[in-house]
Amino acid sequence: MTENEPPELPRGIALAWGVAANPQRGPKREMSVERIVETAVDIADADGIGAVSMAAVAAALGFTPMSLYRYVSAKDDLLLLMQEHATGVPPEPHRELDGWREVLLHLWGEQVLLYQRHPWVLSLPITGSPITPNSSAWLDANLAVLEGTPLSTDERMAVALAVTGHARWCGIVLAGYTEQARGSGLTPDQVAIRESELYDRVISADEFPALRRAIDDGVFTSPADPFRFGVERTLDGVAAYIDALDRGAPHEDASEWVGAAPAELAGDRRVKEANRAVREAEKALRAARKQERQAIREASERLSRSTPRG
Repeated sequence: MTENEPPELPRGIALAWGVAANPQRGPKREMSVERIVETAVDIADADGIGAVSMAAVAAALGFTPMSLYRYVSAKDDLLLLMQEHATGVPPEPHRELDGWREVLLHLWGEQVLLYQRHPWVLSLPITGSPITPNSSAWLDANLAVLEGTPLSTDERMAVALAVTGHARWCGIVLAGYTEQARGSGLTPDQVAIRESELYDRVISADEFPALRRAIDDGVFTSPADPFRFGVERTLDGVAAYIDALDRGAPHEDASEWVGAAPAELAGDRRVKEANRAVREAEKALRAARKQERQAIREASERLSRSTPRG
């Protein structure tokens, strides 16, 4: 590759875009990338991503694993194609809605549903931007509805990522509750009640006063949807920012990234030891403060008992 040539597409991405070379030889019976991917998705939907292997997919199709490798040469490519298949394209109704906020809320809700239908997608590692047709279509839909606003290109992308992040976090939590319910035989509501009871046993007002008050207020069994509240308030902030831009306010500078020091990311031994020492010190400090609160409470009780009542 010369300096001016674009990089070659990895095979998984090329398969997703339909530009990969087809195998020259294949099994006698009909086989295709689409059949392989659909079968793998069916296995993941039924039994989780851990059940997906080239051997399992081949067995479900009635072929040998080597037959699959002629079409999908690596499991990582298969996982990428599975994610692409499960993601699908944004549903058409979003095009009929008015206003950027209504469209983004609709897309957020559809992404949450996607994660509920295919929770295994959430366990796939994020290794960068998913440069595939369906994933690109979702990002395009989020960006397109913001084009009529005074937001800059960077700000539109930030809003799109915020909405997607809200959907992913909601999906992670809901998938966790669904898995707990499946493993325990309880309904999601019963799982929430059990969770609240466990918190009730270990959270004291002395050590975690705000959390204790929230538990007493029934936050873990409340019917309120904290995820929709969160995305709505995020969009409130976007709306207020757009209003300010319309009134002539300057764009905010958001160029500073949060990041760890390169030495920490590189796993430097001395940095790791220092981090461990800090964690141990913080743990000791928490224990000391707990002891202090206990001593104050006991001293107050003794004082109360020894004080004459007139």
